[in-house]
Amino acid sequence: MSQVKNMKQMEQKLQRADRKQSRLYLFCNFMALMIISAYSALMLSPTVQNVFPEGGDSRKQMYMIFVMTLMGCVVFTIYALGLFFRHKSGQLGILMALGASRRRLAPGLFREVIVLCGVSAVAGTIAGFPLVWIIWHAFRLLLVDSSDMVLTFDFKCLLVSLAFLLLVVGFACLTAWRYLKRTNIMEVIREEHINEPVKELGRWCGPVGVLVLLTGAVLGYGAPVACDRWFHTHPQEWMSVLYAPVFVGLYMVMLHTVVHGWKSRKKNPYKNIISRSMMKFQGKQTVNNMLVITLLIAGGCFAIFYLPANGISAMFRYASQPYDYFYKYQADQDVPDREEVEALGREYGLSFQEWTECDYVTLGMGGDSAIEEDGQHYHIEYVPMKSEAKVLSEDAYRVLTGQEVDVKPGTYLNLTNQEETALATDETAKEFTNMVTRRQLDTEFAGYLHYNLLVEGSITCCVLDNEDYARISEGLTDDWRGRYVAFNVDGEDSYPFANAFYHLFVSSFDETCERLSYYDRVQKIRENEAGKEYWVDTDDFVVIRYESADSFAFRSFWVYQPDFRILNQNDYLRNMAVMFMMFLFIFIVCMITAMVVCYTRCQSIALNNRYIFDDLKKLGASPAYLDKEVRSQCNNVFKVPSLVGISAMFLLFTMILYANDGRMVMTEWATMGICLCIIGLIGGLIYAVYRSAVKTIKRQLW
Repeated sequence: MSQVKNMKQMEQKLQRADRKQSRLYLFCNFMALMIISAYSALMLSPTVQNVFPEGGDSRKQMYMIFVMTLMGCVVFTIYALGLFFRHKSGQLGILMALGASRRRLAPGLFREVIVLCGVSAVAGTIAGFPLVWIIWHAFRLLLVDSSDMVLTFDFKCLLVSLAFLLLVVGFACLTAWRYLKRTNIMEVIREEHINEPVKELGRWCGPVGVLVLLTGAVLGYGAPVACDRWFHTHPQEWMSVLYAPVFVGLYMVMLHTVVHGWKSRKKNPYKNIISRSMMKFQGKQTVNNMLVITLLIAGGCFAIFYLPANGISAMFRYASQPYDYFYKYQADQDVPDREEVEALGREYGLSFQEWTECDYVTLGMGGDSAIEEDGQHYHIEYVPMKSEAKVLSEDAYRVLTGQEVDVKPGTYLNLTNQEETALATDETAKEFTNMVTRRQLDTEFAGYLHYNLLVEGSITCCVLDNEDYARISEGLTDDWRGRYVAFNVDGEDSYPFANAFYHLFVSSFDETCERLSYYDRVQKIRENEAGKEYWVDTDDFVVIRYESADSFAFRSFWVYQPDFRILNQNDYLRNMAVMFMMFLFIFIVCMITAMVVCYTRCQSIALNNRYIFDDLKKLGASPAYLDKEVRSQCNNVFKVPSLVGISAMFLLFTMILYANDGRMVMTEWATMGICLCIIGLIGGLIYAVYRSAVKTIKRQLW
């Protein structure tokens, strides 16, 4: 009994001596769980889920960055676990040498590991929620606030934290079991002092790694597009595996950095040999950390690039509008007429000029359509009444736009924007259909017209010959007719007037117009006549209600949402606030975590090799030489992951913009210019942290 008591005391004493490593392991797990908890809490929050369109690019990007962050945190925790057990091995070896059996040590070791994991996990998970709350409400206080930004949590997000915790505990128990199975006691004792060099590959490793990285990016992004375009197959979820070469290439690049570096040393092979050797002898730890840093910086950059990508195009569009006010309405609605609008304008001291109005009709438009076969494959088939189309006559188009146009009978011209990037275009129509009389007009595509205000999200807009227009629109009821109105303000515009007019305009519609912008009445009629249910009738993701006229959902998806320039410009940030703040939050979390890992890794490399610097000082090394070695050591940890992460995301973002329509337009070039400016600011931040790390290490070493 006495022997057991003494052994317990010895074990407790060794654990107390090892508290520094326990605290480090606690901190690493705490940071990882806090990041995952905060990210998942905000990502799965109803506040965010209700704003990010389901299946949209913004939601996919949010999930993609989460996967990158998750992988980085997994690597980070595995590294911390390995570091903890390297120091823990000395304690285990001493106890084994004193006669403690592995069976005797196992309960205490597993208990310690599970307690450390549990405490750090619970603390990190709990800390994630106030972190989100503080940052989110700071945004609301300092930047913008709206009714859409009331933050609510869905505590199902805790399942993500739980899964991550189980992964961490599983790795920890597996590692503990592996250490207990080792038989060489002296090897166990010396584990802490054994270096971890990586296998040295040739200098081809780096260039090949860059090639593999780029290949993975192209494969991962391009394969789903190729399947859809060439084989008419919906992309499978497993295709995400095609991004795997990115991580292989990234590892090879980091390995090359640690083993060889990127500068030729043929003329001076001994230059920086001290700092290179320190990195190489702790290569496994260094490579793992650099991988984490790269992933976090890449995720942060992709998130912050989202802001100009969405903001620039909108600002360009608002600034280039030829009219201050542009709106449309269904002919059976009692909207304010010109006299009422001018009377409202006089209340705000405004007068109007260039008032323009014209009629349009809504017709059924034929075209090629994707017909589902088995849920995975589809084929292209011509459908006579494929979708809605808003149709103007030649005269109406000239009155509204001031552009002369001559449409040949039996043809139609399709409207697109100036950059020809609009999605709602169709060159395959063979007829238009009057949806009341079901009379058809044979037609064919004859080219494009360019007018941004007439280009709507998912509804095609066309121009017909005057006689064709009169013939096909005969017999249409008012719910299939409409009117465009546009005017400018004489002098300086007024936001209060625009806001008052907007709410007056919305309140004039009845419940029949409480529809989404992508609600296609022609498609609904076709599906219902075929005995099928229209898919939008079963989709309650976005609900349009007039009482929520200021919400993001209403302003983004209402079918008759007007274009008031001053309203759009002033309310853009408020309308997009949830999306922007989500990505800004991701950027802040990723960058802070990356800088923490960089900072601690630099300190770990230098302080673990303190004896080398002491020996160099005894041998007469000057302070300038020691300073150069410290800077060289920190330089690789900060510079290479930053360059790789930033460059990879910049190239990927450029590729995405180019792949959208096969070219780069003016707004996209402007976006990339803003992204370069952001990269400059990020570089300044990283450099400042690098300088701070160097100063701290120098202060600790001498």
